[in-house]
Amino acid sequence: MTIHKEGYKILLVTVVVLLGINLLTNYLFSGNDTAFWLVLSISLVLFLLVLQFFRKPRRTTTLNDKHVICPADGTVVVIEETVETEYFKGPRRQVSVFMSPLNVHINFHPISGIVRYVRYYPGKYLVAWHPKSSTENERTSVVVQAKNGVEVLFRQIAGAMARRIVWYVKEGEEVNQGSEFGFIKFGSRVDIYLPLDAEINVKIGEKTKGGLTVLATLS
Repeated sequence: MTIHKEGYKILLVTVVVLLGINLLTNYLFSGNDTAFWLVLSISLVLFLLVLQFFRKPRRTTTLNDKHVICPADGTVVVIEETVETEYFKGPRRQVSVFMSPLNVHINFHPISGIVRYVRYYPGKYLVAWHPKSSTENERTSVVVQAKNGVEVLFRQIAGAMARRIVWYVKEGEEVNQGSEFGFIKFGSRVDIYLPLDAEINVKIGEKTKGGLTVLATLS
């Protein structure tokens, strides 16, 4: 396991700030061992929390053209038939995965194919499980078309704590199932929109692993 590149700057800033706080505490409360050890302990806990957020586990995706791989670590919070109004403008089967601050926040391509659509939308920061977060929060939408013509839309959604969504794809690019397509910092959600005839392989409340868990099987 390594540290993701998106964490380098934040980790450096965290170290500098915590070091400054500890030096100031040592200056203001010189000789007070209780204050010194209390602040040092809290600093270490905060640093470890930030460090674990940017961890990058080694994962190997088993490639399968019929499988839709989960794009994120987290918990399945939505499985329903809905009308997708941005790209498909018609009925689709939606699966949503909520990512807590304790989850790995790397996002993985659910299928292999050609990127047909990429859009970024600034927006609100409603809690990620709010029904309107999918259409009103800061978000990106990516559509990948598989070799057989099937298209899958996946949407990164910022949560109440998330303040930056990162994506690494552009229209016309060829992508591979299980490769990284983005990162969301500090709590978020990913929505996946599938054809109505897709067989859903997960259930509400199930824990998922990005790049490993098979969300659905395409017909």
